[in-house]
Amino acid sequence: MTTPADSLDLELAPEDNLRLGNLCGQFDQHLRLIERRLGIEINNRGLSFRLIGPPATLAHGEQLLRDLYALTEQEILSPETVHLHLQQSGIEAALREPELPEVLIKTKRGLIRARGPNQQAYLHAILRHDINFGVGPAGTGKTYLAVASAVEALETERVRRLLLVRPAVEAGERLGFLPGDLAQKIDPYLRPLYDALFEMLGFEKVNKLIERNVIEVAPLAYMRGRTLNDAFIILDEAQNTTPKQMKMFLTRIGFGSKAVVTGDVTQVDLPRGQPSGLRQAVDVLREIEGISFTFFSSRDVVRHSLVQRIVNAYDHHDQRQPELAAAG
Repeated sequence: MTTPADSLDLELAPEDNLRLGNLCGQFDQHLRLIERRLGIEINNRGLSFRLIGPPATLAHGEQLLRDLYALTEQEILSPETVHLHLQQSGIEAALREPELPEVLIKTKRGLIRARGPNQQAYLHAILRHDINFGVGPAGTGKTYLAVASAVEALETERVRRLLLVRPAVEAGERLGFLPGDLAQKIDPYLRPLYDALFEMLGFEKVNKLIERNVIEVAPLAYMRGRTLNDAFIILDEAQNTTPKQMKMFLTRIGFGSKAVVTGDVTQVDLPRGQPSGLRQAVDVLREIEGISFTFFSSRDVVRHSLVQRIVNAYDHHDQRQPELAAAG
C-alpha cells in the first residue's frame, strides 16, 4: 500500500442535502469510519467526493459510498449500519495484501520485525524513499517503526542526527509560560517518541545522545528557517499541522536526509474550520516521484488484543447513545 497514491473523483446523485448529511453522519463520523477501515482519505464538497489512497482500494471505496447513498433513501444511517455494511460486503478481506520480503531492523536491544504485510510495505518504502508518509489510525505501528528505522540509520552511520518533531497543539503559545527548559516544556507532547527510543537504545544512551545534540526533540515551530542535512527526521501527529506548517517542514529537508511523516487524518485537534496540513499534503504530493505513502487501516492495529475489545465496546456504546436518548 505504498506510493503512488492515487485518487478517484465521483459525483453522487440525485442531489439531496438531507441524504448527504445522512451519508456523512454527524461531524462526518461515517466518512471517518470508512477512512479508518479501508485506509483511504475521503474529501468532499457537497456531493462531489475525492478518494485518495492505494489504487486497489479506491474502486471499493467508491462502490461503498454509492451503496450507502442509495441506502439513505430508505433509512437513517448509523456507525453500526456502516460497520455492518463493510463486514457484509467483504471489502476488507478482498484488500489483504500479499506479503513482501521481510525487512528486519537491527538495534542494540535486538531485532524488530514488522507485523503484517502493510508494516512490511511501510519499512520497504522508508528504505527506498527520502520522504515517507504513514497515514492511519493509532496502534498501527507508524511511529514505532519510524523510530526503529531512524535508530538503525543512526547506528549504521547513514545519518549523523535524529530529529523528533511534533506539533504541540494543546500548548499553543503557552509553552513560554511553562517552567523548565525547552525539552522539559515539550516532553509531554513527545513522550511516545521518547518511549520508543528508550526501548531501543536504553535510557542512559538516549540521554547522552540528547546531551551531545545527536538526538534533538523539538516542537514543529522551532524548525522554521533551518536546513537539515544528514539527518533522519520524524514528524509525528502530523494531522495537527496547518498547511503552511507542513510546507515549512517538508522544505527543511537537506542533503543526505530522510523524513517520515506520521498521522491519523481522522483525529485532527486543530480548531474547527482549520484545514489539516496532512490531508492537504496527501492530495498535493501523491504524484511526486521520490515520496511514498503508506495507508494503514483498522485491520493493521497491532496492540494488545484487549485494546481491540475496548475500542469495540466504546464504539458500541457510542452507537447506542442516539437510541437511548430517543427512548428517554
